[in-house]
Amino acid sequence: MSNFISSIFGKSPIAPLQKHMQVANQCASKLPDFFAAVVAEDWENATTLQSEINDLEHEADEMKQDIRSHLPKHLLMPVPRIDLLNLLLEQDNIANTAKDISGLVLGRRMQIPASFRSDYLAFLSKCSETAQQASRCVKDLDELFEVGFRGPEVELVNNQIDKLDQLESDTDDMQSAVRSELFKIEKELHAVDVMFLYKLIQTTGDMADTAERVGRRLQMLLAK
Repeated sequence: MSNFISSIFGKSPIAPLQKHMQVANQCASKLPDFFAAVVAEDWENATTLQSEINDLEHEADEMKQDIRSHLPKHLLMPVPRIDLLNLLLEQDNIANTAKDISGLVLGRRMQIPASFRSDYLAFLSKCSETAQQASRCVKDLDELFEVGFRGPEVELVNNQIDKLDQLESDTDDMQSAVRSELFKIEKELHAVDVMFLYKLIQTTGDMADTAERVGRRLQMLLAK
């Protein structure tokens, strides 16, 4: 890992942040397949996918620690070092949340009630898409760094952030709809199951919220 960091920082202090975001997004992108296995009650495949998410989250965490240790403290950069570290933290939270979601479901072998299963899976897919859009926003960060966060590249990234905002807004509406569907049937379910289903819905939404905060951090960089 140290060789990776040293080789990357020789080109740009931004590149490791971009790689970290790619890994965080991979965590989120595995969730739809994970839930497909859960719905099919294919717990062997679900366990394999959850293990892959855990491994990716661990990789992201190691990268986060190395970036914190190696991000130049005295390099003349167009943005404050603390802003880059705050961006890194939000990226890492995407991976953490994906791990939390898969761990919660696998640990309890949860099933999504049929009455709102399709709505929840669509909501989950949109949240995963939101994380992917956050990754697209970070993709051009190195070019912005090189031009001092000025020029036409800024408008391109702002457009990507606008798309991210819209996706996150869509997930808010979908989350409310899924909660409403659960409310309609919660008396038919065991109280503990209801509690964990609400927690699952909230945590799934948290992933989209965190992705949106990646965009907010990027906008702060663009405003410097």
